[in-house]
Amino acid sequence: MVDLSIVIVSWNVRDLLQRCLNSILETGYLVLDVEVIVVDNGSTDGSVEMLRADFPDVHVVVNVENRGFPAGNNQGMALAGGRYVLLLNPDTEVVGDALATMVAFADEHPDVGVIGPQLLNPDGSVQSSRRRFPTLATAFFESTWLQPCAPRSLLERYYVLDQPDDAVLDVDWMQGAALMARREGIDQIGPMDERFFMYSEELDWCRRFCEAGWRVVYLPIAQVIHHAGKSSEQVLPARHIHFQTSKVRYFDKYHGRIAAGLLRLFLLGNYAWQLGVEGLKWLIGHRRPLREGRITAYWQVLRSGLR
Repeated sequence: MVDLSIVIVSWNVRDLLQRCLNSILETGYLVLDVEVIVVDNGSTDGSVEMLRADFPDVHVVVNVENRGFPAGNNQGMALAGGRYVLLLNPDTEVVGDALATMVAFADEHPDVGVIGPQLLNPDGSVQSSRRRFPTLATAFFESTWLQPCAPRSLLERYYVLDQPDDAVLDVDWMQGAALMARREGIDQIGPMDERFFMYSEELDWCRRFCEAGWRVVYLPIAQVIHHAGKSSEQVLPARHIHFQTSKVRYFDKYHGRIAAGLLRLFLLGNYAWQLGVEGLKWLIGHRRPLREGRITAYWQVLRSGLR
């Protein structure tokens, strides 16, 4: 049986995807039986042609349109035959024996359902990836314009800043750039929720693992470099809409309609305020191309209603 199935959902990041696959080839096949499945979500940058020419052993699934991150991962997981499945972003590079380290840890700890490695920025610094479950108070501050005003203890707790970066920890959830899940756990809790087009899908998935009794572990002795946000930054308005809509959807799912409704109104109010600020800056002629882009993005968010 295959030890590890690696599922990579990719959209228009051909060069980064090539680097990611080369890092797997250099490290992943040394002691493990590994299969790689790439789900291409409608790329137009030659990604599929590159895969077929340079990586003939990679199983490639070609979607004619961008079906979203959870749907793409579910396609890959349905084809995966490994004891473990690693969901890996295409803008990552595996460092050293990270894959073998994660598999060995999971083999030694059968109650662990999900493992997240330590993510590194390209300069080698540690990238924040550990999280506790968000509260409604967290949602009002985290990743909004009010974040600088947040009580320090609130975000320290959410980002697990009260624990050292090099400690193996049980956490609530890990960011989804690199998540290894046990096949037995996947079969128990099911695939990712495709109502999350992107963002918060790993939060939801890890929560379901936890509720089913599985541990979620941050494993810093395994490391993966993450060039963050290289797909989503290509479409700024969509990134804002998907990020905030997914946040609202998560709170609707786990905290109810009232909490989700309050959060939606708060977030829309934030965007309305910022739209006014950007409009005033445009009127006085301050960096008008930048202001025009932001005005367009924020207006599209408001039109979406975050629904």
